[in-house]
Amino acid sequence: MTNNSLPLIIEPETLQTLLPDDNLILVAVCSAQIYNSGHLPGSVLIEPAELVSGVKPATGKIPSADRLSALFSRIGLTADKHVVAYDDEGGGWAGRLIWTLDVLGHEKSSYLNGGLIAWARAGFALDDQLPSVAATEFTAQIDHGQIAQLEDVLQQIGSDNSVVWDARARQEYDGIKVTALRNGHIPGAVNLDWLDLMDRDNDLRLKPLTEISQTLESLGVSKDKAVITHCQTHHRSGLTYLVGKALGLNIKAYDGSWSEWGNADDTPIETTANR
Repeated sequence: MTNNSLPLIIEPETLQTLLPDDNLILVAVCSAQIYNSGHLPGSVLIEPAELVSGVKPATGKIPSADRLSALFSRIGLTADKHVVAYDDEGGGWAGRLIWTLDVLGHEKSSYLNGGLIAWARAGFALDDQLPSVAATEFTAQIDHGQIAQLEDVLQQIGSDNSVVWDARARQEYDGIKVTALRNGHIPGAVNLDWLDLMDRDNDLRLKPLTEISQTLESLGVSKDKAVITHCQTHHRSGLTYLVGKALGLNIKAYDGSWSEWGNADDTPIETTANR
């Protein structure tokens, strides 16, 4: 298997046979503490805060092109490099990184299924050494057409040709859990919690894509619709974006997510809290 044919979702057992490979950039998206306690040999660290703007209320919006240029230059990204992203939580942050790369037009990327947990439980080596990385001069260009804006979400409400996939927990969707000034969900949105994509009895690897696809189809999320996914800050929906991409859905992410929608004073909101 060559780098050009690496699947979007790669198993630890497959990746282990390919390493080391100078054409791969392994990226751990996690805290420095987790990274320093043991990471895949040769992998570089991107902390979650580096992938978000941090500007309230919509803290999860994509950072500036300048910030992303500095970030990806630091890890040595070039157009020919294939990024393998992993995290320690089942794919949210790794998916967020892959979404970011897609928005920048860099589609050579894969997700290590199950991430650090699956790799370690498979008995593969971990390292606590910092790799030597040759920095590059990567210029980030954000394609905002690949990002769902608040206006895009507003315009699709009531359309039979689109659907919003809310990746939050049910209590957030119902409006019971308070996470913003106003709580509930975008009118017409369907709810499939990002945690329900994981097989928690199998090292946090994804459930079979065929099973996930059937669940999504039952909710009205299908290939013939434009799909917009979100959560609170486009962290959990990093995984739902990744899965949607793997399933061939026409999917975008709303990086403003509920922190923007729920803190606005004029966005329409539905609630099922009184059920």
